[in-house]
Amino acid sequence: MKFYHESHGCSLAVDIVARELEIPLELIWVEMSNKVLPDGTDLHSINPKGQVPVLEFAEGQYLTEGIAIMQYLVDQRPDCDLGAPAGSPERYRILEWMSFIASDLHKGGFMPLFKKTTPDDYRQLARQHIKRRLRWLDDHLAGRNYLIGSRFTIADAHCYAIVIWTKRHDIEISSWPNLEAYMDRIAARPSARAAVEAQQVQEAYEAKARAAQFGSPNTTSGSTSQ
Repeated sequence: MKFYHESHGCSLAVDIVARELEIPLELIWVEMSNKVLPDGTDLHSINPKGQVPVLEFAEGQYLTEGIAIMQYLVDQRPDCDLGAPAGSPERYRILEWMSFIASDLHKGGFMPLFKKTTPDDYRQLARQHIKRRLRWLDDHLAGRNYLIGSRFTIADAHCYAIVIWTKRHDIEISSWPNLEAYMDRIAARPSARAAVEAQQVQEAYEAKARAAQFGSPNTTSGSTSQ
């Protein structure tokens, strides 16, 4: 399967999950500043929403939205422990977390900080909102290794991929020791290390390409659109 990915984007969560499940994906890195695939094709030709992540099946069909893609991957490995059985309370706790992360942390929190058109006063409001949510996460993680207790799930991969953006926006998490330990715990997983390394290699490539085109690297581009 082909996976349309973005450096420093939320699609990192899908890559982590695929590596956890040992499901091989062909990574197709998308230049989100102009919505163009490596071969010059317009991203909108595979996803009219102009967003990543996108999973392409062998028969040429596409699945979008990170939550749906991660659930699909988990369902390909019914004996794995990254999800939970249909009908079980734990399954809906995972979905509850996934919804919160996508709406409250990603779209309602970090997204305004990535947009160049966001007014400065609203940026401050967004940062305050993010910090309140991170403080709440820190409280929740007291006495827990992961969001649902002692087991790593797709919700943790999702949360890690969003909270890691604190580094891009100079939000220090050391004042929240439970959250900091949680992020370190996930970062130490082989799946996360490999996914982050692949992302860093791509970021370095993109920076070099920008430097060649414009004369200096631009390290703040990227839409983190999904």
